[in-house]
Amino acid sequence: MSQHGKRPTISSRHGMVAAAHPLAAAAGARVLGNGGTAFDAAAATAAALNVVEPYMSGLSGCGIATCYVAKEKRVRSLEFMTPIPRKFPLDRLSSRNQLQRGALAVGAPGNLAGWCELVNAYGRKKLPELFAPAIAIARDGFGLIEFNAEEISGVTSELRGHAKLYPEWSRVYLEGIGGGRPVLGAVLKQPDLAATLEALAAEGPRLMYGGALGKKLLERLTELGGCLTMDDLMEVKVAWVDPVSVTYRGRTLHVPPPPCEAFQVLLTLRILEGFDLAGMPRNGVEHVDTVLRAIRIAAGVRINNGVPSRQKLAELLSDTHVEGLRARVRDDKPITGPTEQWTGPPADGSSESHTTSFSIVDSDGNMVCLTQSLGSVFGSGIVVPGTGLCLNNFFYWADVTPESPNRVKPGDILPVCIAPSIVTQDDRPVLALGTPGSYGILQTQPQAFVQHVDFGLPLQQAIEAPRGRLTDGRAVLLEARIEADVQTELRKRGHDVQGGPDWTMRVGGMQGVAVDPETGVFTGGADPRRDGYCVPA
Repeated sequence: MSQHGKRPTISSRHGMVAAAHPLAAAAGARVLGNGGTAFDAAAATAAALNVVEPYMSGLSGCGIATCYVAKEKRVRSLEFMTPIPRKFPLDRLSSRNQLQRGALAVGAPGNLAGWCELVNAYGRKKLPELFAPAIAIARDGFGLIEFNAEEISGVTSELRGHAKLYPEWSRVYLEGIGGGRPVLGAVLKQPDLAATLEALAAEGPRLMYGGALGKKLLERLTELGGCLTMDDLMEVKVAWVDPVSVTYRGRTLHVPPPPCEAFQVLLTLRILEGFDLAGMPRNGVEHVDTVLRAIRIAAGVRINNGVPSRQKLAELLSDTHVEGLRARVRDDKPITGPTEQWTGPPADGSSESHTTSFSIVDSDGNMVCLTQSLGSVFGSGIVVPGTGLCLNNFFYWADVTPESPNRVKPGDILPVCIAPSIVTQDDRPVLALGTPGSYGILQTQPQAFVQHVDFGLPLQQAIEAPRGRLTDGRAVLLEARIEADVQTELRKRGHDVQGGPDWTMRVGGMQGVAVDPETGVFTGGADPRRDGYCVPA
């Protein structure tokens, strides 16, 4: 069948990187080509993403990786989410909108610690080599591509209204562009960030956690009324944990355990395994209706159970509980309920996070899926003077509503709605898949997985397939490539369908790598909804 107008399938027998920007994917692939492992390549890719999508992720953000470790023949998750500060003024907060920008929203940086642990545990390379591509791109500059220009332009007027934040932000991201205009092809140079990465490559993470870089960060936050302390930075710990998993159509899907909220993905797939999706017309009424109903039900269970214990999670995923949820999918009655937090999303609609996800496989069979974030676009809006570091606003995603049963408290690890996943078949890794998209992450990954597994689409086409994004009540945004008569029938079935464009980043920006269990050939999939690209080693 002709594939004109589609992205080609990228394949390799020696390694693959799928990331949200071509320069970052190339940085990781170069490390693989030079004998590095997938874990080395993850650090190189993440550092390069810090440069080429500074609004989305960086070393001052937080995240989680799920990994297949070939020499140990097991899947592990690495958490680098940091605790809510001891001095977090919860008693002064009643709404997440109070934390959208500014110093109180900033959590201790976890990404740097996470990247370094991946390398320390399973890498072969040193930080100077791994950070070298990012340093060169930051110092020499890079030409803005479409999404770069859109993101920087889109936030400029809003940040201009924050008098204490805008001067340094604009100095780095607007004056860093020769003409000051973020348009396609303009060159952005970040010399301060290059120097910071160079210093970290030489001195290691202690420069941030207890050292001079950490002191600079805290000085700026203190000036702006923040609550982070050096104790908070020193207490940053990464943790290897056992993922949680379910089987689906003969495959096992592994995701990080609570407090990560990825168990919603598992529950959705457990529900869907009770339905013959492959026997339904793909993207037809029965397929889309069944998947949307399962997603909304699973979201409600996740919200109602907060951070479940291992025992409670086992109950939620058990046959007995899941069969009851399947019955609710089958009963044809409209389903109404929240999909985000216990409270609804903010009225201004700014409920999308700024997150990135990338997937890597190497010739030894190691596989890494890493999802990390700054929170919102350019995080807190705070750029630490002289460092090029834009700080996260992770606590904007904390449930601070006084009446909520899921209200956070100081010392807690923030529950986070990301789902870096590894899929195994016969105990061998066959897929790494992750996406950004706030609470939509927990919805759109199952949709792509169904396209790949139930309908047999190659990974790239499964990622390109039209998707939907549910929000509170009965609302769902569907890409317009879902046929109009299907959308009409879905409305009759109780979905408040809002027709979207053909393609929208509201349904994520997915990156994945797959392994053919018969031939061992690696293929990559990159989402055209953002600037994703696959680069083979």
